[in-house]
Amino acid sequence: MTKLRTAHAGTNATVLATDAEIDKAIAFARNQEERNIRVINARYRVRGDHVVLVLSTGIEVAIPRAFMQGLENAKPPELRQIEIEGPGSGLHWPALGIDHYVPALLSGIFGTRQWMSELGKKGGRARSPAKAAASRRNGRRGGRPRKRAAKRAA
Repeated sequence: MTKLRTAHAGTNATVLATDAEIDKAIAFARNQEERNIRVINARYRVRGDHVVLVLSTGIEVAIPRAFMQGLENAKPPELRQIEIEGPGSGLHWPALGIDHYVPALLSGIFGTRQWMSELGKKGGRARSPAKAAASRRNGRRGGRPRKRAAKRAA
């Protein structure tokens, strides 16, 4: 049995715990640590114009800088200054005053709801040879199908 003394909010407490309980708590904490993906290195790569994140799993993720809210107009010297915050869950650009949450970035969320909406609109307006060819094929088939009037419930 081990005695642990703790002081919290001005009170002293003694907690009795067995060595097995302490070992179990340490193992649990290590397991949680291994499960949490975090950034261990971050850098700006001029070639390709990406923010590159090196994760605790060894995987590198490159995110186009223009996708990330607040970085769209930043200059390379400002982008190179990246600080990792917390246990690798946040990124901070001190020269810009911009922060991004790593789990959100890894989920494809690069800014606010409005920012993401604007990114989607830009993608929808994009023109490519493949998109033009698909439009021509659709036109030869009679164009976009007409929307049917919704049936009213009686």
